Amino acid sequence: MTDTLDNPFWAALDSIHRDIALRAGEVARYPADHAPFLGVASPAVRVGDAFERLVAPGESVYLLGVVPTVPAGWALQAFRPLAQMVCDAPLVAVDGPEIVPLGEAQRADVLALTALVYPHYFRPCTMDMGRYFGIYEQGRLAAMIGERLGSDATREMSAICTHPDFNGRGYARRLTVWLTNDTLARGMQPFLHVSHENPRAKQLYEQLGYRVRRDIGFWSLRRA
Repeated sequence: MTDTLDNPFWAALDSIHRDIALRAGEVARYPADHAPFLGVASPAVRVGDAFERLVAPGESVYLLGVVPTVPAGWALQAFRPLAQMVCDAPLVAVDGPEIVPLGEAQRADVLALTALVYPHYFRPCTMDMGRYFGIYEQGRLAAMIGERLGSDATREMSAICTHPDFNGRGYARRLTVWLTNDTLARGMQPFLHVSHENPRAKQLYEQLGYRVRRDIGFWSLRRA
């Protein structure tokens, strides 16, 4: 489990998402309409022409946890590491409105919400990477959560967001607790990533019962 959490993109692309992965040896990525993420099996991987086969000219992709030696002609930018958090035990249930599955019929609502509050990494087919759930209020998608990365033993809590019109009602808290407990009941380790520039969210997860496992490196890679 430790190894998969230390290399989350590769772990997912090499296991639960192997059917959609675009792969060149020990380098793999998601199709651009799913997520702009690329993973390598280890820092020692010789990427050769794998990057050129997988990344279009002018395109940027992101790496998490593990980065190889980057060839000349590629721009690698390091961001501040993310806090990787895990939950080890069931959380105290939070009452609230009904939580409903989000599928094809709700895709437009999901894309509208994520474009507003989670714009950088959510793509038209990101929902196909896992299960997604939401809370509707007055006929509008007020808040949502989903699964994105993972392995045979782990699942990432992702796209936890609330429409600004519905802030302060505890919807993100309810969704996070509900999906975390469901994941634990299915015998898997829940984990998530949060920016240190978002201390309010990090504090919420800590209050719920998540703990920081480690700070994990995060980079963008751009092909000239």
